[in-house]
Amino acid sequence: MKKQLLCTLLLIVIGISSSFGQAGPEKQIRKILQEQTAAWNKGDIDAFMKGYWNNDSLLFVGKNGPTYGFTNTLINYKKNYPNKDYMGQLNFTLLEVKPLSKQLWMVLGKWELTRKAGNISGHYTLLFKKMNGSWVIIVDHSS
Repeated sequence: MKKQLLCTLLLIVIGISSSFGQAGPEKQIRKILQEQTAAWNKGDIDAFMKGYWNNDSLLFVGKNGPTYGFTNTLINYKKNYPNKDYMGQLNFTLLEVKPLSKQLWMVLGKWELTRKAGNISGHYTLLFKKMNGSWVIIVDHSS
């Protein structure tokens, strides 16, 4: 009986400790957005792009319409934000973070850039998908 009780307690402890080691999808997605904000505010577009799916099927929709592919999206960011004065300081305000399915989450929010080149702001919708164990942005519609 003691042995059975000890085994049961051990399994409970292992279960509890493993659940603390794994962040839920929302927490992981929020962390990615925080990392993107920090990278942007350091002037590091390459690090900012780590939140995106590095694939030709990535879809970014902005004021000039759709852009397909990670590389094309990166090129556009670097063209539109050539230096720290144009990048400024980014702030995301999250309005909604919700699951659409087990492997797909939607984020709705507001972005703001405070910068020497003139402040700008808008809204965005992101689709995050879990791929190869990591959450990545597969669609970004920013206005």
